[in-house]
Amino acid sequence: MIAIMKTIRNKLMSRSMSFALPYIGDSPKLSETLTHARLERVRNKVVYGVECPFCANMMEQSSLSGKRRERREERYRCPTGHRISLISETGGGIGWK
Repeated sequence: MIAIMKTIRNKLMSRSMSFALPYIGDSPKLSETLTHARLERVRNKVVYGVECPFCANMMEQSSLSGKRRERREERYRCPTGHRISLISETGGGIGWK
């Protein structure tokens, strides 16, 4: 049974699960801007592969530089210097700002 569950999980993770994430910040100019993310396996954990909403480069996860997290927040930065945060909402959704 355990082997079957591992096989099912591996098949699900091998597919590219993509999401279009809405902007959830305060700027009215960005309210219609989406960013795209997909789940990726890195060693033994699953992370988001995030596309920069401004220049479409792939972003790398970076630290929050000492900020206190109130909600689940992950910071990303692209090679051009753009930074965004992915934020999990209480209803289970996720967005960026």
